Amino acid sequence: MNLIHSIEHWGDRHHPQWLDYFRIALGVIILAKGISFVNDQEAVRRLIEQTNFQLSIWGAVHYVVFTHLVGGLFIIFGFQTRLAALLIFPVVVGAVFFVNITRGFSFLNSELWLSVVVLVLLAVFMIVGSGRFSLDHMMNKPGYRRSI
Repeated sequence: MNLIHSIEHWGDRHHPQWLDYFRIALGVIILAKGISFVNDQEAVRRLIEQTNFQLSIWGAVHYVVFTHLVGGLFIIFGFQTRLAALLIFPVVVGAVFFVNITRGFSFLNSELWLSVVVLVLLAVFMIVGSGRFSLDHMMNKPGYRRSI
């Protein structure tokens, strides 16, 4: 557990302010994808069936939609960003390696490149955290009592 705390401490200390704008944009992209999943649940079911994932299809669909909607909002506001990124990470790994890669590596496969960029940004925010313009930072200011 000491390694995790030291990574968190390093990430909190070395978080450039401009990275917050990428966090907000990432959250908006994830939330928009979640909204598109809600609007077309049949497409999400087909995507999950393509992966031959042996979990319940509807359970996986609900997990994907929930993590995109709630995780996207959490990332936008900077609330529990590391946790939200950690929960969305396996979904995006599945999107990159099981869904989008079957369509081939080409510049025309924009969904693959967007998924790769989102995957990299999620990994970055799992390390560096939410930053200065976030609810996490506001709640850690002096004068705020945090219950443990």
